[in-house]
Amino acid sequence: MNKTGFSGGPSPTIQQIAKAFRLTGWVSFWVQLVLTVVSTITLIFAVAAGRSAGSPSNPGTGVGGILTIIGLGLLGFNMFWALSRYVSYGRRLSSDKTVRPKKTEAIQAIRFGLVISLVGMLLAILGAETIVGLLVSKALSQGIGGFVNTDPSRFIQPADTFVVQASINVILAQFVGIVSALWLLNQMNK
Repeated sequence: MNKTGFSGGPSPTIQQIAKAFRLTGWVSFWVQLVLTVVSTITLIFAVAAGRSAGSPSNPGTGVGGILTIIGLGLLGFNMFWALSRYVSYGRRLSSDKTVRPKKTEAIQAIRFGLVISLVGMLLAILGAETIVGLLVSKALSQGIGGFVNTDPSRFIQPADTFVVQASINVILAQFVGIVSALWLLNQMNK
């Protein structure tokens, strides 16, 4: 690879990088899609179950749930980015040199995807922390030492744990996006 980027003639290195972009884009997309669908269904189920139980302190409807939903939104953008940039760049790198992206353009796209994944992961972690904090407060209020709470809204419901699962799935999916971006950066700097 020359110092000006990918604008030189076809080389085995460029073909390897193109293959890495395509493969990473598709793998990242599908793993994130599966985790997003599972998280969304789990979160919808938890919120619906919490509302039907009449629990005013359902973790899925508070700040933790909102942060998790924003994390899911960023995850949707990550999936779009994996297909629209990583797979697209892989195809363009394999084609005629007039349509190949410059190395700086590809690195900038990877870095942008990395930042989006990091922000999404941070929001999902903050959401999970908030949800776990609420569940801990519920657990502590259920009964300590001879005191037994009789308010059913203060008990941990099974649906409450689904919100935690949804947040953890979002964190894992964002982690996949981070690993994908870092792996692509590593492949480009070989």
